[in-house]
Amino acid sequence: MPTGRRYQEVAEAIRDLIRTEGLADGARMMPERALSDRLNVPRSLVREALILLEIEGVVEVRKGSGIYIRTSSPMPSTELRDDVGPFELLQARQLLEADIAEFAASKVTDADIQRMREALRMERADLESGSGNYQGDRQFHRLIAAATQNSVLIDVVEDLWRRRERSPMWAKLHSRIFETTYRQAWLADHQTILSALQNRDRGGARQAMWMHLGNVRSTLMTLSDVDDPAFDGHQFEPVTLKA
Repeated sequence: MPTGRRYQEVAEAIRDLIRTEGLADGARMMPERALSDRLNVPRSLVREALILLEIEGVVEVRKGSGIYIRTSSPMPSTELRDDVGPFELLQARQLLEADIAEFAASKVTDADIQRMREALRMERADLESGSGNYQGDRQFHRLIAAATQNSVLIDVVEDLWRRRERSPMWAKLHSRIFETTYRQAWLADHQTILSALQNRDRGGARQAMWMHLGNVRSTLMTLSDVDDPAFDGHQFEPVTLKA
């Protein structure tokens, strides 16, 4: 029976693969790219599925080395049944917030622009403090929605951020990332969006938001990669690690 989340279906396919291949505890999984080819699904879905299996304790992730089996008899997690995959969430944000930014450019006021500048100052302070706080980031996106003067769009953006902040999947994704300078690039993206809004450039605002959330997605995909680049998954042979 379908789970309702594509990454959960891919996770089940990986569980089946573990069983049919007879992979023992400590065996190294084939890399994500090979799994993507074998299951004929996007790599982002494989990444989400493996994050789920990591949370469940089915696999162990070792940065720069790969993914290893922890148990050959995984049990599905009921706690994560309603959690949305982080890359699926980013795709939804890209589709929705690009249009919201375009609409906001036709409605934005000078007071809105000033509040957005304050949000970017908050975001810069968050970065300089190294606190890991995303309040300035969240506030900037919320203010763009607020500039549309449409309460439904404001609620949509708020809900997307709530899902992100409450998501065990999102937290696990970020636990793989030790680099933090990427957020400077996101702040620069925000400044580009703000410039387009200030110029009431609808197409520019839409394009800048689309590019920004695309950058977020590609950056997180790159920084959360755990595969050993020297490991050839197409010549995969499971190897049981010594205790």
